[in-house]
Amino acid sequence: MEYIAGVDEVGRGPLAGPVVAAAVILNPNKNIFGLADSKLLTPKKRETLAAQIQQDCIAWAIGRAEVQEIDELNIFQATLLAMRRALEKLSIRPMHILVDGQHCPKISFAVSSFKAIIDGDNLVPVISAASIVAKVIRDAEMVEWDEIYPHYGFAQHKGYGTKQHMLALQKYGATPIHRRSFAPVRECLKKS
Repeated sequence: MEYIAGVDEVGRGPLAGPVVAAAVILNPNKNIFGLADSKLLTPKKRETLAAQIQQDCIAWAIGRAEVQEIDELNIFQATLLAMRRALEKLSIRPMHILVDGQHCPKISFAVSSFKAIIDGDNLVPVISAASIVAKVIRDAEMVEWDEIYPHYGFAQHKGYGTKQHMLALQKYGATPIHRRSFAPVRECLKKS
């Protein structure tokens, strides 16, 4: 069987935390209803779907790029790295890969086709599935970071540069999970 993997990432825009990518191979014999871009779903719906995807799919895997890698490489390269890691962790090698966005990561195995699709997380169910799994996993991690650094509001904004987050950065400075290569964090560090 020629398996099709969908790949998407979450966390390019935040000022803190890793970039998390998921690769998913759906089971054509098990329909999952309600797949859509993870950003368009409520947190409860995302969590329900993520659990169903993980249970019913043929294979899924997560790849990450940590804050230090984001700062060393840049966010674009770190995103491709997270996607590559997710694909290479799959327990089954797909023959076709569909990626959300404009760029495909380099991988170490041969495939029949590799295609980047703009708005793929909204248009292609297997990419939507990857988007949902990645978002649920990253969001849960940011909630855990909120317990360690409670002044920043990570549980609410997941690391994005909200007004609350910016005020906390100015008042308390940057944490080890802040991306120092991102301008708002860099500016904050200059002032402290």
